[in-house]
Amino acid sequence: MQLQVLNSPFNQEQAELLNRILPTLTESQKFWLSGFLAASQVTSALGTPATLVQQNAVHSKTKEVTILYGSQTGNAQGLAKKAAKTLEGNDFQVTVTSMNDFKPNNLKKIQNLLIIASTHGEGDPPDNALTFHEFLHSKRAPKLEDFHFSVLALGDSSYEFFCQTGKEFDSRLEELGGTRLYPRFDCDVDYDEPAAEWLEGVHGGLSEALGVTKKQSQAAAALAVESEYSRTNPFQAEVLENINLNGRGSNKETRHLEISLEGSGLTFEPGDSLGIYPENDPELVDLLLEEMSWNSEELVTVKQGDVRPLKEALLSYYEITVLTKPLLQKAAPLTASKDLQELTAPGNEDKVKAYLEGRDLIDLVRDFSPWIGSAQEFVSILRKIPGRLYSIASSLSANPDEVHLTIGAVRYEANGRSRKGVCSIQTAERLNPGDNLKVYVQHNENFKLPQNPETPIIMIGPGTGVAPFRSFMQEREETNANGKSWLFFGDQHFVTDFLYQIEWQKWLQKGTLTKLDVAFSRDTAEKVYVQHRLLEHSKELFEWLQEGAALYICGDEKHMAHDVHNTILEIIEKEGALSREQAAAYLADMQQQKRYQRDVY
Repeated sequence: MQLQVLNSPFNQEQAELLNRILPTLTESQKFWLSGFLAASQVTSALGTPATLVQQNAVHSKTKEVTILYGSQTGNAQGLAKKAAKTLEGNDFQVTVTSMNDFKPNNLKKIQNLLIIASTHGEGDPPDNALTFHEFLHSKRAPKLEDFHFSVLALGDSSYEFFCQTGKEFDSRLEELGGTRLYPRFDCDVDYDEPAAEWLEGVHGGLSEALGVTKKQSQAAAALAVESEYSRTNPFQAEVLENINLNGRGSNKETRHLEISLEGSGLTFEPGDSLGIYPENDPELVDLLLEEMSWNSEELVTVKQGDVRPLKEALLSYYEITVLTKPLLQKAAPLTASKDLQELTAPGNEDKVKAYLEGRDLIDLVRDFSPWIGSAQEFVSILRKIPGRLYSIASSLSANPDEVHLTIGAVRYEANGRSRKGVCSIQTAERLNPGDNLKVYVQHNENFKLPQNPETPIIMIGPGTGVAPFRSFMQEREETNANGKSWLFFGDQHFVTDFLYQIEWQKWLQKGTLTKLDVAFSRDTAEKVYVQHRLLEHSKELFEWLQEGAALYICGDEKHMAHDVHNTILEIIEKEGALSREQAAAYLADMQQQKRYQRDVY
């Protein structure tokens, strides 16, 4: 719509100025402007127009809140969306975006910023926070004036660099001149209650800064439950099938689970994960009860209003297989032994780290007895058992009301005792068709098929990392997507460990899967891994990237994903005739375009 000079009280110059600025205004800016113009007619009662501009500008800016999230598995993203709903219900204008999609130079245009960020691996930012994290810690980061912020940090206290990414964002924003709306909260794996408390505090801080009355907030409820079944209210799902995918004589045991979601209303997309709340091994619980001379039927309060027999609480509520530094510190006053107090004293961080490696609660109670206090006092220091996330291995459109998982059984020796993965061994040894599991869907927007079905995809998934690519293929087959697809799969032996072999061959024959390359490390004298297959096809792989292919990696982060990442860089450097820095920029640009995605653990 163009303002015409003949039909308005404006001269030519004014009309041109208005025609340039009006199309650039947002709806909220237009609304504010109309209010300002109306208010300017009552200058005698409310002050001059200039004063009103200043007052309304402050009001307009401070009512706008930006929420940036850095999320690897979807937890931070989910909390960001729920926080936005709560604040929008209290008259704030909220913008929610991934750090990867945020233009860093816009930081100085923001007055109220909330950051929700997880920490990945050994203190690293999640993939979609890398660019923003790097910018904020560079010399290009702006000085922040009249800037208010608060940080919610997600992490796992069993890792040495607990909530490191959130801590770094928090300290850096302060260094740049920002003022905290509310102190940073560091959340462990059971983050729902502290996250809700943080949001209440942020809401109060924003309201105080505005000088407005804080409405009665439903933040806790908003963060706790989004739908009928969720992380905080899991669905009791029936197990339909539980099959060992490995052949006789394999060193591995990989379970294929088919689970019914009928009646749950739960939905998911390829790339999402399923959370399972597992139960501890009954043998381990009995051993703990015996070591502590506890009565298994003694009632203990696990949380307000929830009282259970001690054995049941240890089986299904408390984490007993992982030790953390905070747990050692809380346990020290409950033992008559002074050794634990000495271990947790300042300066012994390396000794604590070494002790935590590969030990569980049985080790703790044996190493630092005798224990004092009641069973209730002791269990009160334990964490709630966290859900285990598994990449979904099926398409909902191909398998209505079902979800499939691929779970590798974890067994190993450590500190003179046999150890077992909590959820994987429950699945392998104690779960039968007809049994129920407590499950929830964890959406992950950072690991998704391209929106354009013609986009080529390259999938790298050794071992159980192949799970989401089975869902990708089922979805592409179901939707008749015609984009090229290339799978790199690896494991130990061709004969016993080629997971879903018949399905991959069927998709190859049909054309749903264009290319398949495999690496079986124990079938040859020299071990061959997926990164070696990538190098063998270096030229063609780079051609696919140049055509716009999306690249996906799923599986072990410490070794496989790290090695594959470096191999991809090497291929881009070689085939693109680029320097290492240019190759890294190429891959970073792919990540920015969501063409390089990782689901690593």
